[in-house]
Formats: sequence, structure tokens, C-alpha cells
Amino acid sequence: MALSDRPAERHREISREFTERVRGTRSWDVPSPVAAWTARDVVRHLVEWFPPFLQAGSGVELPCGPSVDEDPVGAWQTHRAAVQALLDDPATVERRFADPHIGELPLDRAIDQFYTADVFMHTWDLARATGQDDHLDPEFCAQLLAGMEPMDQLMRSSGQYGSRFPVTDDADARTRLLGFIGRDPEWTPVGPS
Repeated sequence: MALSDRPAERHREISREFTERVRGTRSWDVPSPVAAWTARDVVRHLVEWFPPFLQAGSGVELPCGPSVDEDPVGAWQTHRAAVQALLDDPATVERRFADPHIGELPLDRAIDQFYTADVFMHTWDLARATGQDDHLDPEFCAQLLAGMEPMDQLMRSSGQYGSRFPVTDDADARTRLLGFIGRDPEWTPVGPS
């Protein structure tokens, strides 16, 4: 089943998948496919980078939840609920997001493009780190890859993405997306998850 193209519904679908991986995590200190990150750091990244980005571009301040160090599940669930409430608010469609690097966009579209897509990609990281289902919607993988490839140099120069991981030209969309964002699609955890 394809993901919705409506920002609020797509966030609901993607964050539900990530939430299942969060709830299924048994050890938060296992390494993840992101160099020097643990499973806890995957959640920390999503909970901590987005609120200042959102506030700077739109003036919206999300409520804080528990610390990721003390309660990663609670931190994620509080954060997820706050983002979903913002997207479900009918007034959000009228709000704008402005950033000197990306220009001005409707707020819901900015959340979808920058944040929800990040949750989608990091679902694989958390799933792989913790030995859970690492399936990603193939159509959305292809859509993200098509949107990101033209900005390859800009994305790499931002410092947010490492070097591409080489994959074969005939690889499926998920494998190519993972390689593009610098992940080894064959990465497996070392030790118990």
C-alpha cells in the first residue's frame, strides 16, 4: 500500500512505523548503521534536531517531553504526538516556513519534506540496529531518491550526509536510497540487539 501524499497522513503512517520500532527496542545502547550512533542516538536525533529547526523557520515551539537518556520511548511518543497535532491543526495549512537556505514553503510541506522524510529513513537505522523489520515503502524510497539526487552536492556539503555507499546500478530503490544517504544496505549489528 502506497503512503499518502498528504503531509498529516503521511506523517501519521511513517511515524507509526517508527513508533513500532521504538516500542520494539530492547537495548538502547546497541550500535546503529550511523557511525558512532546507538539506537538511542537515532531517537535523540529526531527528537532534538527538529524543534529548533521548526521554531527558527516558523515560530512554532513544540512541547518538551522526557529526556531521551531517561525515557527514549516517552521522549519519542511526546515528540511524535506534538508534530502530529501540529499537522492535524487546520491552521497549519495557512502557516509558512522560511529559511535562508531553502526559501519559503507552506509549513506542512516543509515538515513533510525535511522531517517526515528523515523519520522514514531513520526507521531503517533503528530497525537494523535492533534486529526488527527494516522494510521501507519502495515507492517512497524511489520518490525520495529522485528528489535528493539532483541536490547531491548541496546535501553532501551541508555536513548532514556522508559519502555515498556504492551499490549496483540495478539495485532496488531502497538499496539505492540507503547507499545515497551513506548507509551500507548490508549492515548488520555486532552482538545482541
